[in-house]
Amino acid sequence: MAPRKNFRNQAKKEVKPAAVVNKNGVKAEATVAASGGGFSGTKIFTWFMVLALLGVWSSVAVVWFDLVDYDNVIERAKEFRFNFSEVLQGKLSAYDADGDGDFDVEDAKVLLGLKERPVSVLLREAKEESAVKEPDAVPPPDDDDAAVPLPPISDDFIPDDSRDEATHPYEDENNAIDTKGELVEKAQPQQTVEESKQYNNQAGSLETKETEVESVPEPEADVEPEVESVPEPEADVEPEVESVPEPEADVEPEVESVPEPEADVEPEVESVPELKENAEDQPKDKLQEKAKKKKPKLLNKFEKTIKMEIDAAEKLRKKGKMEEAVRAFETLVLQYPQSPRCRYGKALAEDGLAEKMLSNDMLQKAIGTYKEASELPNATPDLIKATLKKRAERQQFLGRMRGALATLEKLVQIFPEDVALKNDLGVAHLLIGDNKGAKRIYEEVLATAPSDGFAKVHYGFILKSENKIAESIPFLRDGLESGDPGTDDGRFYFHLGDALQRMGDDSAYKWYERGHLRGHFASVWQRSLYNVDGLKAQPWWTPKDTGYMDLVKTLERNWRIIRDEAQSVMDKTTGLFVPEEENLREKGEWGQFTLWQQGKKAGESCRSVPKTCGLLERYPEATGCKRGQIKFSVMQPGTHVWPHTGPTNCRLRMHLGLVIPKTGCKIRCTNDTRAWEEGKVLIFDDSFEHEVWQDADSYRLIFIVDVWHPELTQYQRQTLSPI
Repeated sequence: MAPRKNFRNQAKKEVKPAAVVNKNGVKAEATVAASGGGFSGTKIFTWFMVLALLGVWSSVAVVWFDLVDYDNVIERAKEFRFNFSEVLQGKLSAYDADGDGDFDVEDAKVLLGLKERPVSVLLREAKEESAVKEPDAVPPPDDDDAAVPLPPISDDFIPDDSRDEATHPYEDENNAIDTKGELVEKAQPQQTVEESKQYNNQAGSLETKETEVESVPEPEADVEPEVESVPEPEADVEPEVESVPEPEADVEPEVESVPEPEADVEPEVESVPELKENAEDQPKDKLQEKAKKKKPKLLNKFEKTIKMEIDAAEKLRKKGKMEEAVRAFETLVLQYPQSPRCRYGKALAEDGLAEKMLSNDMLQKAIGTYKEASELPNATPDLIKATLKKRAERQQFLGRMRGALATLEKLVQIFPEDVALKNDLGVAHLLIGDNKGAKRIYEEVLATAPSDGFAKVHYGFILKSENKIAESIPFLRDGLESGDPGTDDGRFYFHLGDALQRMGDDSAYKWYERGHLRGHFASVWQRSLYNVDGLKAQPWWTPKDTGYMDLVKTLERNWRIIRDEAQSVMDKTTGLFVPEEENLREKGEWGQFTLWQQGKKAGESCRSVPKTCGLLERYPEATGCKRGQIKFSVMQPGTHVWPHTGPTNCRLRMHLGLVIPKTGCKIRCTNDTRAWEEGKVLIFDDSFEHEVWQDADSYRLIFIVDVWHPELTQYQRQTLSPI
């Protein structure tokens, strides 16, 4: 029987097509295989060209349409500190920028500046860098460096308030802040004539003011060297105090034909013995040597074990990276909440950030953090002292004078033997107008340290303000001659010279000369303290010199109208003319009736003399002069005004004669004496020394108009603080 065919196996077999030979002698099967089984060489080349052209045109499009910022890419590439060959070899862990152990999208964002680096990474790198630079770590100290017990401080401690206002000693409430020292660019608060008579170390500001205002104090040099803790300035160095404007000179010039005096020459001054060298004049190396001898101990025993972490955060602050420093110290405070040094570092970083941001709110936060640091247990005495001194300084900067007073009272309670702190406390009393409290403090200081120059000049200043002229002279003179830090101040030269003049002692000009040589006065004659550098300085001016010809003509054309209105006010028994209260008179009576002061109109007064005020409304150089006044001045027979100077060189003073006796009335400015004429304007710069006599037999009445110095720019006129 024939074998049975297996159709299943047969179906699995492939049917091989028959080879057909074409006319070229090539098998058709090969042709099919070539066409169906792969690309020919020609097609591969074609596809290669297509892809190449696509790449070229893509590149052209990228460049043409500026789709990639190549400059930025190149700049970013330059910032990479790593070897690109390592990247190509797959060593991307070197680019771990966010500290998670690998390289990913988040790391790329950090490297490209799209995301900030975590604080933990910054601290780690800074610590590693410190470890490289400081191989020999300082071992933890013995127990002698641990914090010592301090006197207890009552929680309800509140200093006496000279103005009988109940104020919390720290004034932490927002609504208690007097923002005299605005960090933001706003108009400065107004300073009244009364305030200008006080010892006025006005609150500071970070905004740009005028050239005579001292720059805002930088945070104290509390940065640590590479190995040791951050040094604060020496505890016994007194802060320098800014110059204070002398009360306004309300004196007037004259115009009668008076014999022309000698040429305008500086007074002859005898040689004066050199003062002892002030701290600010000593070479830097000497000062640094002193600082090294008495280095504050800011770290307690535990903090020395975390010193590298503190140094790492401090390094950020030293480099000006305030935002990062704040974050770093915040991290440390969270880790070590009982560390006074970490919290103090946080306060310093917030202080620096406030300066950078021009932010009062941030500075207020720093003030609160300073307080927290000082109240933590185990704070070293040096850290408590540095922290509270810094707090008081920043409170004064913001105008929170009573808060600063409370802080300094607390400091003196903790460190009763520290004379420098008592001196600072005396200044705090002066800044709130409490001369009696300041006098008591300086008497205590001089009882224990009779040669303390700082206490002497301030005590002499207080005696002179009480009109104890003769008694003030030895204290002012001895204090200046001591050369102690804080004594080389224009006000003390000013008041010593003024006291000597009032006693008839010509050695006053020696001290004025010395003050000039020390840079406090523009010259022996020009002794104003609130100045703008570079302004034309001459005692007497003509209307043409000032450029205010139109104003002068208006005053002279309408002088009778102005006189009649002034006399109508004088005739009333309303007390509108008030006595001069700046202690400028040796004798006699001198009254004033003010229409504008510090650029502000006195509405009630102008209603009494409407025509006069109407004439002046269109002259902003006068009505807008924030450093001057517009007022009537009446002087009775037998009056003598001491030689004195005004507070600023930013204004000129016009005097319009209204009622002038024929003889006996005259004014001296420098060594040039003149007299007034009815209906005529005299113009002088009252920052130069001037003096007035009224020896006639009837009253003398003039109209005083202060105007901006013509060389001040419009911007300066808008931004200078009022006086």
